[in-house]
Amino acid sequence: MSGLMFVLAIVSGCSWVEPFVDRRRNAGAVPERLYVGMSKPEAPVICYNGWKTEFDQLQKMADEECQKQQTGTRAEPIGADYFTCRLFTPAAYRFKCVNDKETESSKK
Repeated sequence: MSGLMFVLAIVSGCSWVEPFVDRRRNAGAVPERLYVGMSKPEAPVICYNGWKTEFDQLQKMADEECQKQQTGTRAEPIGADYFTCRLFTPAAYRFKCVNDKETESSKK
């Protein structure tokens, strides 16, 4: 039992459980088949571990990805999927990049 606890302690301290943008690419592919990860420039997907990661961190990462890809000023949450990413980061939260001007006009 103590061996299992030791292994879990080691794994929980590793970067394997850190959230990441699922932005895998196919090197040299045509633009339509460039991205093989779930994330697209206008729709970031963040893989995370629900026991370790707070939603605020996911939101910040998605906002930064939208700004980096120049597809929006912030990310709007769409929903979560489970058991679609890696073993230690099994959950994925989907976002959509939007501009602040778009969301203000839709509220009127």
